[in-house]
Amino acid sequence: MTDNRKIDPTTGTETTGHSWDGIEELNTPLPRWWLWTFYATVVWGVIYTILYPAWPMVSGATTGLLGYSTRGEVAAEIARVELSNADLTESLVTVDLGVLAENEELHRFAVQAGRSVFAAHCSQCHGAGAGGVKASGYPNLLDDDWLWGGTMAEITYTVRHGIRNEEDPEARFSEMPPFDWMAPEELDATVHYVRSLSDLTHDATAAGQGAQLYADNCSSCHGAAGLGDREIGAPNLADAIWLRGDSYADILAQLKAPRMGVMPPWQARLGEAEVRAVSAYVHGLGGGEADVGEAAATPAD
Repeated sequence: MTDNRKIDPTTGTETTGHSWDGIEELNTPLPRWWLWTFYATVVWGVIYTILYPAWPMVSGATTGLLGYSTRGEVAAEIARVELSNADLTESLVTVDLGVLAENEELHRFAVQAGRSVFAAHCSQCHGAGAGGVKASGYPNLLDDDWLWGGTMAEITYTVRHGIRNEEDPEARFSEMPPFDWMAPEELDATVHYVRSLSDLTHDATAAGQGAQLYADNCSSCHGAAGLGDREIGAPNLADAIWLRGDSYADILAQLKAPRMGVMPPWQARLGEAEVRAVSAYVHGLGGGEADVGEAAATPAD
């Protein structure tokens, strides 16, 4: 057999036979240390795919001989933290919410836990900073204007049962009827009167005409002075805080076709400890009110 190998005369190394512009490619052997390292990584890769989850299957992946799972590791860590906080969690479930703030350690634990619950479940509607979204009717939780009350017990009840949902028979419920049956001039007069309640720019003559319309159709819920009624979730119309906007067009639209939000009940989703924790967090955002005791302030709970 003829030996067709070609040796480079300068280096004495076999060439590959490839040549570019007279420059020939040397067939220099790989360093042994590099070669053995490469073989070792191949062996390690095979062993890894046997021991750990690796190969995707139709409905999952191979579990590996060791049965390792990152999900399991996270679950174990969560269980460890929950176990370490078991005493505080138990205390949070049983404490009277009206005196929660008096226990500094328990209150701090509740607020910190509630911050995480809020970020995971509430921020999508109320915003990461809890400032609400006026365009969508999501309330601002930072101010001191509460449709259903701002004590710890009242906030907890709202979180626990939600608002206008079909899942919980204990949900808070109120409904504003449409006033599209009013004549255009009556609607106009009512809007101007409502705007006058909070000292917004308005037509005084029209507002005067709308006073009786308001008294006949709106005062039973919002009150004669427009201060609202928390028992039925009727908003205060005499302050500077508006859930869906305070412009003439916003108020007119609400009169003709009322928009009412829905909040799901969180009791079954979160459990009592997390419901109380997120309530403590929301209460401490800036608008929470003093609570005289859970039993006195929680309706039909």
